[in-house]
Amino acid sequence: MYTSSVAELAPHIIFPQDANTNVLMMLRWVHFLAGIAWVGLLYFFNLVNVPLMRELDATTRGKVVPTLMPRALWWFRWASVVTVFAGVWYWMVIVGTDKRNAIAEGVNASGGAAIGSFFGIWTLASVLMIGILMMGKLNDRGVLLGVIVAVIVIAASWVFLAVNSQGWESNRLLAIGVGGGLGWVMMMNVWGIIWRAQKKLIRWTAESAAKGTPMPAEAAKLSRLAFVASRANFWLSFPMLFFMGAASHYPMFGR
Repeated sequence: MYTSSVAELAPHIIFPQDANTNVLMMLRWVHFLAGIAWVGLLYFFNLVNVPLMRELDATTRGKVVPTLMPRALWWFRWASVVTVFAGVWYWMVIVGTDKRNAIAEGVNASGGAAIGSFFGIWTLASVLMIGILMMGKLNDRGVLLGVIVAVIVIAASWVFLAVNSQGWESNRLLAIGVGGGLGWVMMMNVWGIIWRAQKKLIRWTAESAAKGTPMPAEAAKLSRLAFVASRANFWLSFPMLFFMGAASHYPMFGR
């Protein structure tokens, strides 16, 4: 009868020893963990919290909002920062790898141009979107506002891909350049609109519950602004996640 030793039955596991592999794995792991927290809370706010708050009376909201929202929004806004910056760091490594591979093949490649265009194009898209939302004129016209937001992000995606179509860029570089760009826009919305508006709304709600004073006249307008920005992020998360998944599993761009 054949008998196997414990060593023969043990799984064959080899942990990479080089620092670069371990750093990149850590970045991806942190990116995933923070992204789950961020997008999970985004979906909670849009799919659960918003409908729930509409059903609560003012007294109950006065108890729930000051307790729930500061905690949820702390994780929400800082998870967005960790997600984006871990992801950008990882993407910049991909840019560097693509550049070195291209140069080794005798192709002129500039990683700085790819990185610079990413930050320039997507920051401009963020500024345009935040400006339109802050103006408030379209915040009650959901369909039209949605079309305008779609035009902005599609135009930004097209420009990024057009600028970075020199032939040396990989599908990962370009797909993450679009998906990560949408993530950059979403993070800017979190810090530029959602958190700034919610800070005031939480304070006003707590004061109203404690002192019995009415909410300020601008509270409704500010609440609508925070809602629209959050809903924009909700819809942007779908193409963002698609392009992040397409980076390694759906070769659409580059080589």
